[in-house]
Amino acid sequence: MEIIQIITLAIIQGLTEFLPVSSSGHLILTQQVLGWADQGQAFDVALHFGSAIAVIGYFRKDLGDIISGWFKSIKTKEQTNNSRIGWGIIIGTIPACIAGLLIKVLLDGAFRSPLIVASTLIIFGLLLGWASVKCKGKRDITTLSIKDMLLIGIAQAFALIPGTSRSGITITAALAMGLTPVAAARFSFLLSIPAILMASGLHVIKMLSSTDAVNWGDMIIGAGVAAVTAFLCIHFFLKLIQKINMVPFVLYRIAMGIYLIYLFA
Repeated sequence: MEIIQIITLAIIQGLTEFLPVSSSGHLILTQQVLGWADQGQAFDVALHFGSAIAVIGYFRKDLGDIISGWFKSIKTKEQTNNSRIGWGIIIGTIPACIAGLLIKVLLDGAFRSPLIVASTLIIFGLLLGWASVKCKGKRDITTLSIKDMLLIGIAQAFALIPGTSRSGITITAALAMGLTPVAAARFSFLLSIPAILMASGLHVIKMLSSTDAVNWGDMIIGAGVAAVTAFLCIHFFLKLIQKINMVPFVLYRIAMGIYLIYLFA
């Protein structure tokens, strides 16, 4: 890819991974509208890995407390808020892993269609709008039970369909359970880390064992740009949703979905 394509896609990934608007959908849309060749899932994964580095860096203190609490719970058999969140993130990641394997085996590449992206943008956008308007919760992350976190993890599995939005569907589920918008977003971001890292790791192993040439330079540049952009996006998004609800993002999703239908129907 040319450097302008790498940087453009990386910035789009960084801006949209943690907004409830679907990063995968935007990457597919950009490629379709600009007439670029499909950047491929390997490059997508590199961009997602950059996003994972950003969220790990941003929540490094929280993650340190969660990991420490989790290991302590194994040793002492006593649960704290941090250890419970740690177990919840692990358990909540399992549905996405199972769904990912099934999609890879049965439907690999079948969902990378602009019309599927358009449909999921609208459908799950309306669901996010409902949760944002109707569910005025006051719970924080520490009130989540293991069952709650598993249900949010099941919702995350739907994000394997482009256009759904990992953050969008998990924030929707968390809002429906009564979390505040900030708490919903924070847990959504924390839950994304294992799934993104595992998907990235599997693709790296596949590339290392393949005889095909891999342009590691493109992937490193893309991951770096995506990481910086995503870090800034997380910071400002968490500040923004303290002042507004999710309706602007819902309207954007609907408008984008209609535009995609207009272009490709």
